[in-house]
Amino acid sequence: MNIKRISLLKLEEWSMSSIRKPLILRGARQVGKTTIVREFSAKFDMYIELNLEVETDKIIFEKTDDVHEILNTIFLRKNKVYDKNNKNLLFLDEIQESPRAIKLLRYFYENVPELFVIAAGSLLEFALKDVESFPVGRVQYMCLHPVNFMEFLSTINPAAEKEIVRIPLNDYAHDILLSLFHEYAIVGGMPEVVSHYGDSKNLSQCLMIYKTLWQSFKDDVEKYGVNNSMKEIIRFVIDAAPKETDRIKFGNFGNSNYRSREIGEALRTLDKARIIQLVYPVSEVIPPVIPDRKKMPRLQFIDCGMLCSILSLQSEMIGIQDLNDFYRGKIVQQIVSQEIISTQNDPHFKPHFWVREKKESNAEVDLIFHYKSLIIPIEIKSGKQGTLRSLHQFIEMSPHPYAIRMYAGKFNVTESVTPSGKKYFLMNLPYYLGTQIAVYVEYFVNTYK
Repeated sequence: MNIKRISLLKLEEWSMSSIRKPLILRGARQVGKTTIVREFSAKFDMYIELNLEVETDKIIFEKTDDVHEILNTIFLRKNKVYDKNNKNLLFLDEIQESPRAIKLLRYFYENVPELFVIAAGSLLEFALKDVESFPVGRVQYMCLHPVNFMEFLSTINPAAEKEIVRIPLNDYAHDILLSLFHEYAIVGGMPEVVSHYGDSKNLSQCLMIYKTLWQSFKDDVEKYGVNNSMKEIIRFVIDAAPKETDRIKFGNFGNSNYRSREIGEALRTLDKARIIQLVYPVSEVIPPVIPDRKKMPRLQFIDCGMLCSILSLQSEMIGIQDLNDFYRGKIVQQIVSQEIISTQNDPHFKPHFWVREKKESNAEVDLIFHYKSLIIPIEIKSGKQGTLRSLHQFIEMSPHPYAIRMYAGKFNVTESVTPSGKKYFLMNLPYYLGTQIAVYVEYFVNTYK
């Protein structure tokens, strides 16, 4: 089943821009980069795809810096004729395999501006160190993520997709959207799995696909250990990381005897591969927010469905009414963060959470959202408003009166008061609206003064 990816619209915007530059698609393996470019290629007169993992394609870029000669070689090998008056798309897949090809993107921009060029790299961060002269200012980026809930709805239930973009949400749609979101949480967002599930509704076969994907991730990242010892540590960390349910320490990670420095290096390798991200806290309530890398981070996984598959949680999730009550709330925290990440085009974007660590009292807010000059706290929690102790501490320090709680209930906004008497507005947002956070925050701040 075809998935309606929002990134297709972004590709169209790129192609129509008057300042278009070669585009580098970034993202982890298996998130659909190659598929989306092939689908997009239908809009062009001529499409040529090279896979730089294939030696005969890679060698084209090793012999010369002359992009006209390179272009002639490409078209000759593909038995096609280049006509600059046509709309031509060149796709360089797995470009991380050729640092020279990355370098030469600048010359495509400068010398063949009429050519549409897209490159994709799953492990690009590992290749950048080998690029002699990176084409800064000569390329654009777009980041592709796993399928989010909006895209899942476009595949499973297009009528529900139309309801979720209404602001504010109609009450009658809540139960249906909540049920579909629980289904999405079980299935996850890896495109191959979503496509298979859309066709078959067979969850057991989806789990087999996840096992294969996870093993392929492990096999790929292992290659980037600098020696056999580091490869062994990476293997250990990728197996132990899913079992961590809270903020982590590098020392004694997974009850191992590995040194903190070794664990940190292994986790940063997985972070570069975009399989597991290190998410650090901030302590500020006003911009700029600066992650505190001396404090313990959380781990954010590429995909909630993948994580649940590794932990064999899917069967327990079937029929659950409130994800906040499941697995100590960590699964819903993962998936809401994943939804917010999916809306970001910046390849360096990471979510953050807020902490206040004092001798007399500690506080931790699940997420923060940066809107204009405001840093808005987000708690992912069910229960009464009186249980929002950490959020209240944030609001009491904050110069604005806005806070968000994401939960299994219906959308509403209430006027609330902190224990010290500060009045604030609390937007109670169903946790299936993670992809809509930005537009809801704008509505919230502009409507409630």
